Amino acid sequence: MKITILTVGTRGDVQPYVALGKGLQRAGYDVTLATATNFEPFIRARGVNYAPLRADYYELVNSPESRALMSGNPLRMIQNMKTTVFPLMRRLLDDSWTVSQGSDAIIYHPKVFSGIHIAEKLDIPCFVALTVPVITPTRAFPAPGLPVGSLGGWLNRRTYSLVGLASTAFNGMVKTWRKEVLNLPPGKSATNDYLLRGQPVPILYCYSKHILPVPDDWTRPTYVTGCWFLDTQGDWQPPPDLLEFIESGPAPVYVGFGSMSAKDPAKVTQTVIAALEKAGQRSVIATGWGAIQDADVPPTIFKLNEAPHEWLFPRMAAVVHHGGAGTLAAGLRAGRPTVVCPFIADQPFWGNVVHRLGVGPEPISQRKFSVERLAEAIHTAVTDAGMQQRAAAVGEQIRAEDGVANAVAVIQQYLTSGSR
Repeated sequence: MKITILTVGTRGDVQPYVALGKGLQRAGYDVTLATATNFEPFIRARGVNYAPLRADYYELVNSPESRALMSGNPLRMIQNMKTTVFPLMRRLLDDSWTVSQGSDAIIYHPKVFSGIHIAEKLDIPCFVALTVPVITPTRAFPAPGLPVGSLGGWLNRRTYSLVGLASTAFNGMVKTWRKEVLNLPPGKSATNDYLLRGQPVPILYCYSKHILPVPDDWTRPTYVTGCWFLDTQGDWQPPPDLLEFIESGPAPVYVGFGSMSAKDPAKVTQTVIAALEKAGQRSVIATGWGAIQDADVPPTIFKLNEAPHEWLFPRMAAVVHHGGAGTLAAGLRAGRPTVVCPFIADQPFWGNVVHRLGVGPEPISQRKFSVERLAEAIHTAVTDAGMQQRAAAVGEQIRAEDGVANAVAVIQQYLTSGSR
């Protein structure tokens, strides 16, 4: 049976799906993962079949639209949507249809709007899979990605009606594509309706219930499987100078902002360096996609591009990052206190989750990002014994889960029962 996985975005939107693909392969399925071409070497190196989607989000993150959003100028971003985002989304629709030919089932990230429509056309099952509980309304917490704290049960649930607004701009495009390419009727909502042949599509959330408990008011088939970890280490060996640095003194603090691109990388970099010095902490800094500059650092800081989190984080005293779901899960699996400095989207939500769990200090938004606040947060993370104990306990719980196996079991259950 051939399963096609469709996903786009940054590394955090791709790596979990590679882990899922490998798990499905072990279960005997023929798996193809389709995503942006810049991830092809990464996917093929892990033994998963690859198919191309022309949707390079690294290019998009560094586009004028993204820069405008990061600078607080959404009007400029909207004005430029037609030149960058809409053509990208149309290519994504066409490419995902091409690569899905011959599939027996589809698993897709909601950012790939085409998944459910392709399943309808091919008359096959499909599953929605994502790292953030953003499409299942609940009274327990507001929709991740909205800049609000808990509003109380009824209002929390109402916030989920706002989530779809971000994608309504593409509704007309998807309806036209359904008609012209798939020869299907337009439908009521082409971007936010998760019904296939009148039945709700199963939703797989790949985060841990020990990080965010499962709400008791979810009414559709929704599964919190646990995190889909891809232990990418393989034959990877740490550079001798990195190993020497880590072993030459007290455990350092990791700082890295992953795929984020800051409005002023130089300022962010200098703030991080000064905060570490003020807190008296050694550090391993990952430069990532550009939020931190490739600048000169003092001897107390080791600078690298990236290293496997499953190797690096257990050797750290604490982790400081942007709050992406994958990095967050890796840090907590390692049992380390976490300092979240969110940039956009669901990152503030995860920062608040970490703080409520008691495994990290209050998140520091980019608007409040300063030497004093970051230094205080780092100091708390490495000296608060209770926080360290809680983080260690959560780490044990996460390590006891097998999110990939849980997800594969759910998928197999649907596929073998003939549910469509």
